[in-house]
Amino acid sequence: MKGMDTKSLGLAGLVLLVAAGLPLVSDAYLLSIGVTIAMYTCLATSWALFSGPTHYISLATAAFFGIGTYTTGIGIEHLPYWMLLPIAGVLGAVVAALVGVATLRLSGVYFVIFTLGLAELIRQIITWGQNVSGAKGIYVLTSITEEHIYWQLLGLAALVFLGGFLIWRSRLGFAVRILGDDEDVARHAGIHTARVKVLLFMIPGAVAAITGAMLAPRYVYVEPSIAFTPMLSFQVVIMALLGGTGRLWGPVVGVIPFTLLWEAISGTFPNQTTLLLGLSFLVIVYLLPRGFVGLIEGGRARMRAGGAMA
Repeated sequence: MKGMDTKSLGLAGLVLLVAAGLPLVSDAYLLSIGVTIAMYTCLATSWALFSGPTHYISLATAAFFGIGTYTTGIGIEHLPYWMLLPIAGVLGAVVAALVGVATLRLSGVYFVIFTLGLAELIRQIITWGQNVSGAKGIYVLTSITEEHIYWQLLGLAALVFLGGFLIWRSRLGFAVRILGDDEDVARHAGIHTARVKVLLFMIPGAVAAITGAMLAPRYVYVEPSIAFTPMLSFQVVIMALLGGTGRLWGPVVGVIPFTLLWEAISGTFPNQTTLLLGLSFLVIVYLLPRGFVGLIEGGRARMRAGGAMA
């Protein structure tokens, strides 16, 4: 993944500022779509910060998202909402660090399998705990509206872009670039590759948990099947790959069209969503291996080559 320059970061900030006006000019349906796009922008972009340079496919997004959702659900009666968001982020980062230490030394296949099972493991633990207590779910009753959630998600997206910008210009970003090119070379150069990967993995863990904490009031009623749905993890991967992980802004290019397309598909074929999600993944992997970013940069390269020949 390539970082953003100052100009691109400023442009991203301008786009987010314009997007912040959506609740003022749209109806409830468009705002709902906007919340979904903002949510997946946070999740897919933070996912690409880790998976883009390391080439590890993480399917743990639902696990971290669910941790955040339940942080708000359980804590809303005891702590102010605004305190729950950083708590969720810390919990997500800690769990990501533990998972990373345990699995990132293994090959990519084992990492994928473990992260896929992580959400199901946590879901089963919470389900068992609720069955013991006699509860099936948690009501999250607050005065937070859809507009508030939308603006919060935009703020989080801005922090993700700013974080990616700063990381790319730091020593960690330098280590990531070497690791992304060749992990063996990075290791021989004295870079602690396992530590770098764990630190990077903590970012999507924290962001997904905060996103889940923000979305909890939207659901009103939270239960394990909603908070830890594996569909979320696969959708994040597909959106990020569709846009392309070669650039920090790449996942956004995949989030917007896929969200709109998925909204139409789920409304028309509600019983075939899993099948269509799998087909979408295959199409993207085989036809767009570098995503839309690859197509855009490939087109620019051909234009430059054509201009040079002329």
